[in-house]
Amino acid sequence: KRGLLDLAGNNAKQSYDQRFRVMKPNAKAIQEALQDALGLSELPKRIECFDISHIQGAETVASMVVWEDGQMKKSDYRKFIIRDVIGVDDFASMREVVTRRYKRIQEEKKRMPSLVLIDGGLGQLHAAAEALEALEIINQPLAAIAKREEIIYVYGQESEPVALDHHSPVLHLVQLIRDEAHRFAVAFHRKRRQMRDRSTELREIPGVGESTTRRLLQHFGSVQAIKQADSAALSSVVTRSQAEAILDHFKKQDAPVQ
Repeated sequence: KRGLLDLAGNNAKQSYDQRFRVMKPNAKAIQEALQDALGLSELPKRIECFDISHIQGAETVASMVVWEDGQMKKSDYRKFIIRDVIGVDDFASMREVVTRRYKRIQEEKKRMPSLVLIDGGLGQLHAAAEALEALEIINQPLAAIAKREEIIYVYGQESEPVALDHHSPVLHLVQLIRDEAHRFAVAFHRKRRQMRDRSTELREIPGVGESTTRRLLQHFGSVQAIKQADSAALSSVVTRSQAEAILDHFKKQDAPVQ
């Protein structure tokens, strides 16, 4: 069984290496190929990619991942909680996150990326473009990759979408970046949802609100650990009256049913 697992792992690694081997020896060649395919005015040395994640409109979040000079740059990844959009609206969510990201870039006087890449279709692309235009950011290379069609829309050239060969290393690169943005957004969304589910019981305790719940979970790590904590441990994080309310809540839970 161990041998089969090792073989499967080796096969997966070999498949990955084969798919992206052209990127490793010469990042510049990939950059030049991407520049040519998308008609970019300069070499795409840094790409920032955005994705939106939600389940039935709950806890909408966004991610931004970065590819720079041939590799993913995880230290520059960013996560966003969508604040101003009510319900399910991927376009408005994309507009918000792009606005927040590049407004901050302007305030910090940093360089814009060579390419802004959007996980989505024309609607998401135009939402991102509207955000950039509102910030008076002009001539910013902007593109989107649609999931099902796997075609690339370049802003300003939407009538001529870029359909690359299935085996194209440029398509593989764009897919790699897009998939990483999706993975990062989904992971963040899952973590937020788990925190929300765990905190529901605590928020039902009188005197324990959202910020107190967050402090408790950050300190103890789980509802079970909070349940097992004594008065002194709880009082190191919350007020004495809150600690007593928490202890009383869990004591009632453990009381035998009459």
